[in-house]
Amino acid sequence: MKQGGTPPTGKWIGSPTGGVTAPEPLMLPDLTSRFSATAARLRALADGHPMEKWLDFMALLSDAQHNAAMAPAAMPATDPSLIAQSVEARMPPLAADGHQRHSAWRDGLTTLLDELDGGDIPAPAAAVIADVRLHSADDIEDLADRFLRGSLDPADVGPALYVAAALQVYFTRLAASLDASTLRLLPQRGLCPCCGSTPVSGLITASGPTPGTRYLYCSLCSTAWNHVRVICITCEGSGALTLKGIEGGSAAVQAETCDDCRTYAKMLYQGKDTKVDPYADDLASLGLDIMVSEAGWARHAPNPLLLVVA
Repeated sequence: MKQGGTPPTGKWIGSPTGGVTAPEPLMLPDLTSRFSATAARLRALADGHPMEKWLDFMALLSDAQHNAAMAPAAMPATDPSLIAQSVEARMPPLAADGHQRHSAWRDGLTTLLDELDGGDIPAPAAAVIADVRLHSADDIEDLADRFLRGSLDPADVGPALYVAAALQVYFTRLAASLDASTLRLLPQRGLCPCCGSTPVSGLITASGPTPGTRYLYCSLCSTAWNHVRVICITCEGSGALTLKGIEGGSAAVQAETCDDCRTYAKMLYQGKDTKVDPYADDLASLGLDIMVSEAGWARHAPNPLLLVVA
């Protein structure tokens, strides 16, 4: 099903007239709401936040992503036979590290930059946007390759923000065009079944036929997939997990730390706040990242819009 649509009905375990439903294994993104919902949530979280101006800017970026996602584009058609081959081999059909990108993604980047140019953005951001426009198509493609391989240089960080945002739009559009019923979870349950990327955060549901289900949300193509709780998404251990939060902060946002592999991942609890958004709430809880990192845990995977180069 599509995220944002009718809650999943799941499949009956046992009798169809009663019993427990199994959660949907994965949910493909809904283009009409993916980026606009994040923008709205960012604005709500920005009010009175210590990072209010930055969150407002990220809301503008999410608005630009929404408009780029909704703009007409000559997107490549997905080949059902190739999708089936990948699924049968238990490989992600849109593997980010092997996918041959269509030039449409750069059209999306142009649309995104045009949208931001028309908004009230900080001068440093405007300067980086002007610099990105000077890059050749080959330079932009090379930057996209280095971003997807995780091999950015310090000088890349500014331009890579917009490249990452455009790649999110492109891969989200591709994922939204797939048929969820033809896809399967990967053996490496911590990776996205569509593009093989890492999750930006996890969300524990509070409603629907299977409340309490954990879904991980892809940092690139926005697909959500089921991952059993009380298991580390990095090392798959289960004996050394602890939830940590900021005293006086939102109880809906917690860091799930693992003492076996010394990593952590953000988990959002819908039962504590029904409006949590996997992308917006991750950005707005940067203080939690700092606290947990200083205590000795490394984040499971970075947020593409929070790029830090060592």
